Amino acid sequence: MKRICSIAIMFLVSAGFAAAQIGAAPATDVLGAHLNYGRGCAACHAPHSGAYGNGAAKTTDPTAGQSILWGQDVESLYGQTITLAGNTVETLPVAMSATTPDVNGLLTCLSCHDGNYAKGAMMKNQIYETLPPTYGTYNTVPTLIGINEAGAGTYLADHPVGLNAQIGCGGQYNWDCTVSAAGAIQMTGPNSSRFVTNYGFFVSPAAYTPTTGKGAGIPVPTVQCTTCHNQHLMNVVKVTNGATSGLPTGFYATMFFIRAPYNPASGTAASNQTAQFCRQCHGGEANESNNGTAVTTF
Repeated sequence: MKRICSIAIMFLVSAGFAAAQIGAAPATDVLGAHLNYGRGCAACHAPHSGAYGNGAAKTTDPTAGQSILWGQDVESLYGQTITLAGNTVETLPVAMSATTPDVNGLLTCLSCHDGNYAKGAMMKNQIYETLPPTYGTYNTVPTLIGINEAGAGTYLADHPVGLNAQIGCGGQYNWDCTVSAAGAIQMTGPNSSRFVTNYGFFVSPAAYTPTTGKGAGIPVPTVQCTTCHNQHLMNVVKVTNGATSGLPTGFYATMFFIRAPYNPASGTAASNQTAQFCRQCHGGEANESNNGTAVTTF
């Protein structure tokens, strides 16, 4: 009888813990800011004729819409070279028909979020969401990159993305993971697998096979905009307990289209979920890599 009562109490505690982390999807549309003032999906994707069908073609681009029916004009970005944080130099694709992952993972995003080569389509350059009080209140948080207080053409304050922003395994700053033959990250080391149990691995690196230089012909995982952001879900993320996460199954709060539990508005003083998100790639700074016993606190 005592054992049955103990099991029942444990179940109630576990259920209470799960309920504290998981909630229903918010009342606002999950597409959030990407509803684009009511235009919805058609603001980014054109069922016919790409940017021409969307009335957004400013230049003559024969490859418009050839990838994911993209409906924004991107020609001003073709072949441009940008230098991001850490002096990571990236040269953008020269056509939407290119087969590299930076077409759909970077170029399409910049066609609306670049303030330098491609002036933001339908963008007002300020955040759509209500920021929590944990954020600073002196400035309006921008949504364009490539333009800041240092002037247009400055990407040095932006996280590296593109074909040269590669994710590695091993060493001081990385996880004890491995890269598969297909260029996928496998979180199978003692520390990385424990991190997956404690939080998860929600990011979506894009495999790219260099054609020249060291490592040519070998697929590597790269960081694109879509590695960290799910452009179709702004405020909620679905977690399924299993190989990619040890968290209870359910819907979790997120912000900024982050593709994982990420809630800086958490009322828990010890919440570390936003730090956990960054640690998916920056394993050297994780608890598991530094003999820490802390798990994910929401």
